[in-house]
Amino acid sequence: MSRFMKARVAAVDQLSSSVRRLTLVPADEASPFTPFSPGSHVVLGIPGEGRVCRNAYSLISPPDDPSHYCIAVRRQPVSRGGSEAIHSRVQVGDELELSPPANLFLPHWQARHHLMLAGGIGITPFLSYLPELERRGASWELHLRSQDLDVARFPEAAPYLASGNITQHRLERPNLKALLARQPAGTHVYLCGPQAMIDAVKEAARELHWSLARIHHEVFAAPEPGTPFTAVARASGVEVAVGAQESMLEALERSGVEVTSLCRGGVCGQCRVDMLEGEAEHRDAFLDKQERASQRCVMPCVSRARSQRLVLDL
Repeated sequence: MSRFMKARVAAVDQLSSSVRRLTLVPADEASPFTPFSPGSHVVLGIPGEGRVCRNAYSLISPPDDPSHYCIAVRRQPVSRGGSEAIHSRVQVGDELELSPPANLFLPHWQARHHLMLAGGIGITPFLSYLPELERRGASWELHLRSQDLDVARFPEAAPYLASGNITQHRLERPNLKALLARQPAGTHVYLCGPQAMIDAVKEAARELHWSLARIHHEVFAAPEPGTPFTAVARASGVEVAVGAQESMLEALERSGVEVTSLCRGGVCGQCRVDMLEGEAEHRDAFLDKQERASQRCVMPCVSRARSQRLVLDL
C-alpha cells in the first residue's frame, strides 16, 4: 500500500527470552522518519508465507529523535506469523514495510499526576511518555507487573531508573485499590496489558467512585485465526479468499483494495465498512451491541465471517 514506506533493521537486541527490540532506520535517505507524539504506534509489515502480516507496535524510542524508531515485540505462543518472524527470521539489514506513526494513546497533559500501569510488554507505550513527562516537569509513576521482563533491560528506561518513580512487581500483584486510593486528586491512569488487568483497575476505580474518564487504556489485539471465507468488495469488483491465519483487512490489502485503518486491533473504528450481504463474526471492541446485531457493518481488521461470504461496500 502506498502509505507504507521501507525501513531497514539497524539493530536487534534480545531483552528477555521472549522479547526482542528492533531499531529501525529509513531505508531511503530521501524519505526520513518524522518526530511523533508520546504513545504513538506504527504498523509493521512482516513478510510471511505468501502474504505480509501487518501488526501495530508502540514506539518506545524518544519522540523527538526521528533518526530511528524502536519497537519491542513479545514472542507469542500462538502466532499468526508476525511475532514468530521477528524472533526467528528478521535480521539486521532486512527491509520491512512501515506505516507513519499514529496516536490513540496520548497522555492527558492537564492531569495533576500520571499513573502508568503496565502488564508485561504493555510497558512499551509508556517508554515514549517518559522523556516528555520529564521535559514538562510532570508528576508521574510507572508500575510494571512482569515475572520475566526486566524494565532495566530497556535502554529507554535507563535515564529514569534512579528517580524512584518506576516500580517492578515480579511475584506479587500490586494492590490496585490501595494504589489508586493514595493518588492525589487530578490523577489520570494509563493502562496497557492483559484485559484482566484493565478490568481489575476499572473495578477498583468504580469502588473508589473515580470517574472512568480518568482511566485510559490501550490494547493491541492481534487478529485471531478462524475458518476461511470469501470477502467480496462489490464496488471494486474484487473477490478474495480470506485464509485461516490472515485477517480480512490483510486479504483485502493483498488484493489491492484500499481500506482506511489505524490500530488494526479492533479498537479505533477507522476501518469500519458497511456490509451488504452475509453474517459477520464480530471480534472488535468498537461496535456496540445494536450495531453488531444489525449486521450492517464490520471491522475487517479483526472480525471474520460466520457465513461463507461477506459482501462489503468497498
